Amino acid sequence: MTRPKQALLFSLLFAIAGSASAQEVVRLGNLKLAHFGAVSYVTQLGAKCGIKVDEKLFAKGPDVMQAMAVNELDVGATASEASISARAAGIPIYVVAGFAKGGARLLAAPGSGIRTIADLKGKRVGVTRGGIQEILLAAELGKNNMTFSDQPGKDVQLTYLNYPDLNQALLGKNLDVIMQTEPQSSQAINGGFGVEMMKPYDTPIGSPVRTLVMTEKFYKEKPELAQKFMNCFVMATKTFIDDPKVASKYVRETLFKGQVSEADFDAAIGNAPYSYDITPEHLQVTGDTMAKYGVGKFAKGPTATEYVKTDLLEKAKVANGIR
Repeated sequence: MTRPKQALLFSLLFAIAGSASAQEVVRLGNLKLAHFGAVSYVTQLGAKCGIKVDEKLFAKGPDVMQAMAVNELDVGATASEASISARAAGIPIYVVAGFAKGGARLLAAPGSGIRTIADLKGKRVGVTRGGIQEILLAAELGKNNMTFSDQPGKDVQLTYLNYPDLNQALLGKNLDVIMQTEPQSSQAINGGFGVEMMKPYDTPIGSPVRTLVMTEKFYKEKPELAQKFMNCFVMATKTFIDDPKVASKYVRETLFKGQVSEADFDAAIGNAPYSYDITPEHLQVTGDTMAKYGVGKFAKGPTATEYVKTDLLEKAKVANGIR
């Protein structure tokens, strides 16, 4: 083969390889929370699954949805309220799986004497604005016929803070009660400055399910790659469920860089176990609850049957031997 032809052949091979490689990259948006760990672990299994997963961490779920709206991500992990709000706002996404359940606790300051929802009257309660914890709090207060606002004059006065600042406010006795996520709620309990009042799962929402979301574009235009990613997600989740030591080590050492203790992790996952499944019914109830209490900026929850697509998940569960 002449040198020019050889050079042309090599350049074509490199171009094809580069193109194939680019097609096999999946852009993932995630949050730095203990129960989001199995989604993050997909990055460690990508080569085994025949893909490369490029993970980017965000501060909150709506930020993930916004990145998906402008085509910066293919897949995102969020609590359900962010995916519901995104769909209500017309962002073209599908919910394709669940990946953790629970993940909320209502905590009081030790010695406060606050034990029930009725005890919250006249108290200051901290929560993260727009998060699933705010929706659960609204549902609990509504169930007990209590009014609430971040302005004075209601039964309960809300203070909106992010997750780490909620713990600091409870520790500093600047708040009476907080509705907190994991692992922060477990850290508050293990640190001795928070006492569990309840796990808020006794409303129509039940135990909230976190959602794995794909853009419609990724789902429709790259179905084989989408299926590879889903197979990898199920593999990662199964690994974490079957081998809690692997889950603990990865989340504590890789995701949190040693900032979460083994006891905190165990307590957090005890309240937010890893899972796979999601149903339209669960998201419909959650969306309707958001609309009822004004947490979502919409009058009615979007129709969940139109954006919950679990076909990839079912195939992936079969591929991984999960019934």
